[in-house]
Amino acid sequence: MRHHTTFRQLEIFEAIARLGSFTRASEALYLTQPTVSMQIKKLTDIVGAPLLEQIGKKVSLTEDGRELAQATHEIFAILERYTMSVAERQGLKKGKLKLMAITTASYFAPRLLGEFAKLHPGIDVSLRVTNKEQVLASMAANLDDLYLLGTPPVEIDVIATPIMDNPIVVLAAPGHPLTREKRLTLERLAREPWVMREAGSGTRKAIEELFHDHGLTIRPRLELGSNEAIKQAILADLGISALSSHALTLHQPGQFAVLDVEGFPIQRHWYAVHPAGRQISVVAQAFLDFLLTQRDGSSCAPMGDWGLLPVEVQQ
Repeated sequence: MRHHTTFRQLEIFEAIARLGSFTRASEALYLTQPTVSMQIKKLTDIVGAPLLEQIGKKVSLTEDGRELAQATHEIFAILERYTMSVAERQGLKKGKLKLMAITTASYFAPRLLGEFAKLHPGIDVSLRVTNKEQVLASMAANLDDLYLLGTPPVEIDVIATPIMDNPIVVLAAPGHPLTREKRLTLERLAREPWVMREAGSGTRKAIEELFHDHGLTIRPRLELGSNEAIKQAILADLGISALSSHALTLHQPGQFAVLDVEGFPIQRHWYAVHPAGRQISVVAQAFLDFLLTQRDGSSCAPMGDWGLLPVEVQQ
């Protein structure tokens, strides 16, 4: 019996080639590692030549693997063009919308996607929430329709459309002594213990740039990998921090104190991003138009109604 390569095998191979890891590919595709390994073994048997080389934990492509990776990109591009042409013929009655967002966007993205889905019930929507590194990797590989980011990438040629304000505010526990002071200076805050996101975070970069512009440096007492962990550290009186105001969406008023600090809030934006060389689908354009309508109507303030949508959260 002759065996043929399946689309799923190519999808798994593409993820390994892009992410450089069996583990990260299995996490990105929500498959077990044995399943990923088995499918790659079947694909290798069908091709009849080694496709991947593994030295330690690093996975690289063989010459045959690089050739297959190029062919896979071409196959996916053809399928993408076909899907787009079908969507154009069907208008917004049917189609798919694939979004990817950094973790902080999970405070508002499901609500907006839920509102769009109610307007267009025939559209199959999906949202993946993960870290910035994986968002940029997927963007470079053209795997999703739109990406929601706080800072457009500079290493990829993209079109970035501002869709919402993203003010960064300084937070403290409600009983913190600084809550009783007005117009706090940056010099005063620089002496406080800080809890911050990891190096490379867009929010952290904006904070450090503001202090640097005033000749100041802040040294974090703790570095944590998520906004939720930072908020718990604030409530445990481990320090103050600065986060997007959207991070307070699901909290009761008064659970956190927003400090009155010169230079804050730092005014930033959320962006809908897609690679510059890619023509977005009719459905993706409709969602982008919807986001701009929401922005212009000032209805994108933090809210507690997320809607009932499945959200894939990747660590």
